[in-house]
Amino acid sequence: MQKNIAVIRGDGIGPEIVGEALKVLDKIFDLYGHNFTYTDVDMGGCAIDKWGDPLPAEMLDKCVNSDSVLLGAVGGPKWNDVAGNMRPEKGLLRLRAGMGVYSNNRPAKIWKQLASASPLKESIVDKGIDFIIVRELIGGIYFGEHMTETVDGEKVAFDGLKYSEKEIERIGRIGFETAMKRNKKLCSVEKSNVLDSSRLWKSVMHSLSSEYPEVKLTDMLVDNCAMQIVKDPSQFDVIVTENMFGDILSDEASMITGSIGMIPSSSLGATKCGLYEPIHGSAPDIAGKDMANPIGTILSAAMMLRFSFDMADEADAIENAVSAVLDAGYRTGDILSAEDKEHCTLVGCREMGRLITENIKKG
Repeated sequence: MQKNIAVIRGDGIGPEIVGEALKVLDKIFDLYGHNFTYTDVDMGGCAIDKWGDPLPAEMLDKCVNSDSVLLGAVGGPKWNDVAGNMRPEKGLLRLRAGMGVYSNNRPAKIWKQLASASPLKESIVDKGIDFIIVRELIGGIYFGEHMTETVDGEKVAFDGLKYSEKEIERIGRIGFETAMKRNKKLCSVEKSNVLDSSRLWKSVMHSLSSEYPEVKLTDMLVDNCAMQIVKDPSQFDVIVTENMFGDILSDEASMITGSIGMIPSSSLGATKCGLYEPIHGSAPDIAGKDMANPIGTILSAAMMLRFSFDMADEADAIENAVSAVLDAGYRTGDILSAEDKEHCTLVGCREMGRLITENIKKG
């Protein structure tokens, strides 16, 4: 299968972690006979230095015309003093808008080898943590009307929360499609006991469920969901929710896994062309020192294969290789706990990438 992947190496540790992810994709290319071509794209601080723009138009065009985009990380203190509309992060916002990606999908998965890093009790972790939060990305209260005015001598602030049926349906469909590729369980999270927007959300989700009879749809209020994520995360497979609720719940979910360096993410829209990136930042303090953890980026590449290219076997092969390397006791510094130091081996970014690539086997 022929696929063109736009590659944004970015800033800080971005070039290092993306480099290891590309080696993994090359191994998939060799084993499964696919033809991946890579188109380099400048975005973030490196683009400001080179072009005077965090995302030049021609770079955005390369992303929009690709089959999917793999991103490392952008930003760093070097660009803290540039004008607000020229900050590296503005390139990322422009990229999301240009690609039309309205769904952020963030897995929360505990790797059994790293279970001791979770802040949850062992009895809870032992039941398993492996779910995805599908968050609406470009609507809701963050994109509603905002104003502050003076009324009767005091300031009053207003932030408007608005969703249309179309906006709910399109994110709901991503939720159902994601569930179809997993365990066919979807939990729709809202606040329908209080909010009109949530009552509409619930109504649209139940209407949409008739198109996906294989998926078991349940409803949960957001406050209860926040409790259940720490009480029994094993009950969840896919959670779909609106922008602000998803922002909060996805951060909570990433925390219970114990390691930000292991977590990938994707942003999707109306097409199969998605944006895939780890959730961590550019870590400029360790850039170029071969200390970064490439696993979040490697797993982001696996998500790209699974959700944009429908290559489930290939994605499984990558995830199985990560698990095998962790089983063998190899750790980058961020996932090497004090109790692991006696029986685990500290490795750098390049060696971790090499070990994972070496362990990829065709199923």
